[in-house]
Amino acid sequence: YAPWCPACQQIEATWESFAKESERLGITVGKVDVTQEPGLSGRFFVTTLPTIYHANDGVFRRYRGSRTLEDLQGYILERKWEAVEPVAGWKSPSSIMMHGMAGLFHFSGWIRQIHNYLTITLGVHVWISYAIFILATLLIGLLLGL
Repeated sequence: YAPWCPACQQIEATWESFAKESERLGITVGKVDVTQEPGLSGRFFVTTLPTIYHANDGVFRRYRGSRTLEDLQGYILERKWEAVEPVAGWKSPSSIMMHGMAGLFHFSGWIRQIHNYLTITLGVHVWISYAIFILATLLIGLLLGL
């Protein structure tokens, strides 16, 4: 979820109620703010918000059902998750591919921090910051090419 997301705000009360029922259901319920954990949004290949995953014994399934408390509970109690196809092996959050994707998301966050430091803290013009990144990319490419 993301705190600015209207759909996430809409489901928040239901999700909190679902979390309160988690002990009775024999599950653990959590939520991750993708603005604070960009690596996880890369690892889980989050393209829409909110995104709900069910994980059991290292097998991940994306929940695409209704977002009512009754339907979320029924998904667990009636074991409806067994009929849902697991996330493909290469797209699984525990795969090497998705670990790499998480690394790219962390790297992009690091680049954004540097850009903000240059433009906001140091007062460098935006286009000069872009030029610095272009030159750095070219130099790194040249070094790797050698």
